[in-house]
This record gives sequence, structure tokens and C-alpha cells, in this order.
Amino acid sequence: MILASQLVLFTCIRITLMPNAFAASEIKKLPQRCSSSMKRTRVSKQGTRMRKDDSTKVWPLKYKQLFHIEDHDFAMRPGFGGSPVPVGIDVQVESIDSISEVNMDFTMTFYLRHYWKDERLSFPSTTNRSMTFDHRLIKKIWVPDIFFVHSKRPFIHDTTMENIMPRVHPDGNVLFSLRITVSAMCFMDFGRFPLDTQNCSLELESYAYNEEDLMLYWKHGNKSLNTDEHISLSQFFVEEFSASSGFAFYSSTGWYNRLFINFVLRRHIFFFMLQTYFPAVLMVMLSWVSFWIDRRAVPARVSLGITTVLTMSTIVSGVSASMPQVSYVKDVDVYLWVSSLFVFLSVIEYAAVNYLTTVEEQHRFEKTGKVSRMYNIDAVQAMAFDGCYQDSETDVDQTSFSLHSEEDSVQGRCTGSPSADSSHTKRRKSLGGDVGKAILENNHVIDTYARILFPIVYIIFNLFYWGIYV
Repeated sequence: MILASQLVLFTCIRITLMPNAFAASEIKKLPQRCSSSMKRTRVSKQGTRMRKDDSTKVWPLKYKQLFHIEDHDFAMRPGFGGSPVPVGIDVQVESIDSISEVNMDFTMTFYLRHYWKDERLSFPSTTNRSMTFDHRLIKKIWVPDIFFVHSKRPFIHDTTMENIMPRVHPDGNVLFSLRITVSAMCFMDFGRFPLDTQNCSLELESYAYNEEDLMLYWKHGNKSLNTDEHISLSQFFVEEFSASSGFAFYSSTGWYNRLFINFVLRRHIFFFMLQTYFPAVLMVMLSWVSFWIDRRAVPARVSLGITTVLTMSTIVSGVSASMPQVSYVKDVDVYLWVSSLFVFLSVIEYAAVNYLTTVEEQHRFEKTGKVSRMYNIDAVQAMAFDGCYQDSETDVDQTSFSLHSEEDSVQGRCTGSPSADSSHTKRRKSLGGDVGKAILENNHVIDTYARILFPIVYIIFNLFYWGIYV
């Protein structure tokens, strides 16, 4: 630039000394040339100053030269042929997104950070400060090939850019951080469901490098695993997070270092108390109502028994649909099937009562030739519900007794008898006592024992169940 400006000034001086017309014409053009050259000089000086001030324009072009990427083969691990590369790991758990009993897996989101040293990435620095890059540098250098054992759907978040951060220090130490969501297997045991506690783990391991090439370890020991204090699940309480390490052997490739992220989940039982246990107890108690209904009220007792049995079947099916089809018995299965057994036995109890009542009446008719007075009491009950009453002093020929003739005589008395106020009131007062007497006399001995035995046995079962499993 200085030489060019000197040439321009020399030309201007020469032209001023020439007396001819050509010189005069050149003198007219000289201001324009001088001004344009001065402008170009100022623009070039400003561009040079901007390039010196704005380092981001030259940095993308020089990071390869800074790390000498073209001079090294980063497909090879650091210190190839020597001792294994130590790679430290620490994890920050962000959330446990879901736990699926049907698929027997869990989904977790966390920050995975790697620490290792690669002297090929060392660079001179007067301030000894690290440099942070985006995901594009990862494609140029060597990074550990960590994968998740028993994983199903792992992925790196990419909104708005890929959540990857490499940070390089002047001495070659590298920090490589990722934000990952992983769905992995959790081998659950539902033997104590819903009073169970599940132990799940996420396992990290190098895919290509065995223990002779790469050594995985927790960077800060037990403090390498950090969790958010607000992690919560709908059905589980996270009791414990812990980090551990071990080895895995493969017959074809050898031994590998493996790291474990362990966590313990304890299930909340209150939901199942409301949705499973409490409805089952209500159905069992409802089945006991049939013991207090007249044994001759066949439709009432049969419909009640069938309703409770079907309801218990619905509760059992609902619980089974939300669980995997395991081949062993769960705690909730024990409770529901015992409750279903109590409901079923209440139906069988009435079948036995009805059968024995029929047999008893047949034997009595064969001995006396008369139908039991129980039928007469049943007629009283039927008339009581219909609004009519039959006097107890009325003589009824038991030998010629039949249900049809009794109904006809009852209807005749109801229509033909005068309804005086005093007699009607007196009969109403004695109606309650007759119906109560009829129920007591119609009570079978099996019903009497069932009213006491069924509740006592069920209470004893509950005490053993909750005492053992809780």
C-alpha cells in the first residue's frame, strides 16, 4: 500500500511538470484517480482492522490447524498399543419418565458426561482456558463408543440443535457431554404385587474396546451419580439411587468394563386399595346379605349371588389386563381369588339350603301326610306384602292344601272382608310380629351358622394376609 501511494504521488508530480496538452488532460483526470486510490486504501485498512477484531471469522478455518487434525489418525484411540485409556463417567439424572409393567421397561432422561485425555488435542494457550465447541467437532476426533445394555429406544435430543458439547483443555483433557433419553429393560418380579419393590438398573459399556483398550470408571466414585430432588412417579416412590461397576464377559471378544446406574422403586399401594381391595371387600360383604333373606325368596338370593360373582370376575379381569402374563401367583391374585371363593361359597350355601329344605319337606309330607306350616307362614308374608291379612284362628285343611287353592282363598277373603278402621289398625300392629316370626321360623340352621362363620373366617384371612405381606 505504501509503495502504491508513492507511485501515485510521483506520477502526479511528473504530470505537473509537462507543458503539453496531454499533460493538461492528465491533470484533469488526476484528482479522480487520486481520490479513488485513497478510497481503496481506506477500505483495505478498515477490512484489515475488522479481521483483527472479529476472531470468529478465522476460527472455523483454523481449528483443524490448532488441533493438527490432519496430522493425526483420530480413528485410533489415544495411546494406541499402550495402556488402556481411562474414561471417567458421571451422570446427572433429569427425570424418570415412565415405568411400564406390561413391557417391563423404564424410560429415563439424563446428562451423560465423559472425561478422558487425548494429547493429540493439546494446544498452546497463554490464558490456560478451555475451548467449547458444538457437535461438529465430534465427527473429527476420537470419542468413546459407550452404549446402553438392554436398551430399546435410546436417542440424543436435537432441539434446537444436537445436545452435544465437547470441551477441550490446553493439556488435552476432554469433556464430552450429551443429553440422552433411554428406554431400557427392567427385569421385574411381581410376586408381591402391588406390595412390591422393584430394582432396576441402566448399564453402560464400551461396544468395541475391551478392558485392554479402554477402562471405564465413575469419575467421582459414588458422587458421580446426581439426581434431581423433584423426581416423582405416579405409582412409585424412588427410594435409592446408587452407582456401581463390574465386568462383562463375551466369549468372542473378551472382558469389558461395565457401569451400573441402580435405583430402587417402591410402589404406592393407596391406588390399589381404592380400586381393587376395597371393592373386593364390599362384594364379599354384599354376598353375606343373602344369609338374612328368607330361604324361600329364591329370585332375591339367586340374583344377589350371581351379581356379586360377576362383579368379582370383573375386578379380577381388570387387574390381570394391566399386568404382564406371568406364570406365578401374585399377592393381589391371592386376595382376589380368596374373596371370589367367599362369594362363590355364599351361592353354594344357598343351593345347599334350598336343597335340604326341599328334602326336609318331602320327608315330613311322607310321615304326616300334611304340608309343613311353613307354607302357611309364607302365605301370611305374601298377603302382608299385598296388603291383606289372614287370621291365625282360621282353620285350614292341611291335607287338602295346595298353593293354588290357598291363593284363591286369600284373594276371596281380601275382596269380601269388611275394612273397619279399628280391626285394620289392630291387624297392622300384629303384622310386623307375624312377619318377623315367619322369618325366624323359616331360618335354616346352615344360614344361622353362615351368618357367623363367614365373617369370622374372612376377618382371620385379612389379618393373616396383611400381617404376612405388609
